[in-house]
Amino acid sequence: MLKYKNIVLGVTGSIAAYKSVFLLRELVRAGANVRVILTRHAKEFAAPLTFKTLSGNHVFCSMFDEASTDISHINLQDDTDIFVVAPATANIIGKFAAGIADDFL
Repeated sequence: MLKYKNIVLGVTGSIAAYKSVFLLRELVRAGANVRVILTRHAKEFAAPLTFKTLSGNHVFCSMFDEASTDISHINLQDDTDIFVVAPATANIIGKFAAGIADDFL
């Protein structure tokens, strides 16, 4: 049983990005509502449609996504219990540490 029901899954550009598909599937099987954010480079390894199909939710790929009617980069956190980044590349960890916000994730 999951302690956290509302999860945001951030996926970065790495060959390990395909494993996040399996993680998403298991989280959904366990009853989680998972919303996915893909970096620009993550889309090179795993298609947004795969994540949309498995999660049943819109997949965020850009801060200026036309499919979203709200201010996604602000409202996404409103009902999130936990935020998971998998895979967490050295690039994204460095950006988090330095406060670089050049990608939706």
